[in-house]
Amino acid sequence: MKGIGAIVIGDEITRGKRPDKHFPKLIEILAARGLVLDWTLYIGDDRERLTETLRRTLASEDIVFSFGGIGNTPDDHTRQAAAAAAGVELVLHPDAEREIRARFAELKFELTDMQLALGNFPRGSRIIPNPFNRIPGFTLGQHHFVPGFPQMAWPMVEWVLDSFYSWRFHAHPSDEAALLVWKGSEGALIPLMRRVEAEFSGVKVFSLPFLGSKEVQRHIELGVRGLPDQVPAAMAALRHGVEELGYAYDEK
Repeated sequence: MKGIGAIVIGDEITRGKRPDKHFPKLIEILAARGLVLDWTLYIGDDRERLTETLRRTLASEDIVFSFGGIGNTPDDHTRQAAAAAAGVELVLHPDAEREIRARFAELKFELTDMQLALGNFPRGSRIIPNPFNRIPGFTLGQHHFVPGFPQMAWPMVEWVLDSFYSWRFHAHPSDEAALLVWKGSEGALIPLMRRVEAEFSGVKVFSLPFLGSKEVQRHIELGVRGLPDQVPAAMAALRHGVEELGYAYDEK
């Protein structure tokens, strides 16, 4: 099955000038449709590194959302890197040209060649409509390139998902439940975790330690994730094992 990945581009992110907001929002957008994010990469404004990354991800079957770098300033390299990675040239996309011309006509601004070049996309691309200002993004294969501005990017991602991937929505229902194991030791819990995973095929056991603070004592969030009809029985086995180890716990 194809995974879903994200690439967040920009020196402003990797150098800490701006916090990344795309990662948590993409998780939220996907979760609303019963989908999950499998991986995320952060890349600065380096065309060579971006080209190498896209060459690799384009060769995979993953669905990828790329945020940022599709403008015309000297630090914007995404369109050029995508074309190089795919081995095609940049060309003015007719649908992008139509949208850009319409936008500048609405504003009654003169359209320059540099502004029109915002519609230069790798040959074979499709446009992604931009409801904010009509300057589109583009799709190349299963890669979807949107601006770095959240107010533009997020509706464009939702449009892509709803237009092309609705058949995947909620196709693999999942549920999870967890305990808070007080003063638990991960090392002592590992055999139990392995035993539950072996007994319930397809269930994933997770462990999230918390080292403690003045307000909350040390504990481990111990839980299971899997098909909804498997989770209750797997949790019962996990709960029984925690009790056998003598740990106090609360339901999360």
